[in-house]
Amino acid sequence: MQTGKITKSEWLLLGITAVFLCGLLLLKPQTPQERPAGVTVETENTVSQEEVLPDLSPLNLNAATAEELTELPGIGEALAQRIVQYREEHGPFQSVEELMNVSGIGQGKFDALKEQITVEGTE
Repeated sequence: MQTGKITKSEWLLLGITAVFLCGLLLLKPQTPQERPAGVTVETENTVSQEEVLPDLSPLNLNAATAEELTELPGIGEALAQRIVQYREEHGPFQSVEELMNVSGIGQGKFDALKEQITVEGTE
């Protein structure tokens, strides 16, 4: 093996690298001052924060539909139907803890939900 002498394949790799780096220089983002005159840039419409972020307010157990209840973690369609049925049979929930009276909701599931639910309209 010779040292100090560049082989043809090394020259080829150096040349390809040089071409690649020159190409990157041409592709660099232009600042607004470097854009050619008469070129306009259109941006997307702005979107309100409410349209992007989910509604993080607690879900009212006394007004929620079965479909809305399924959006809660761990609540499927069957359990959501049992919650609505319980509410129809026993009247409005008096407290969020009363949710544990619904078959299928134990302490663990309740603990995962309690920050995301509320009861309103119990009078």
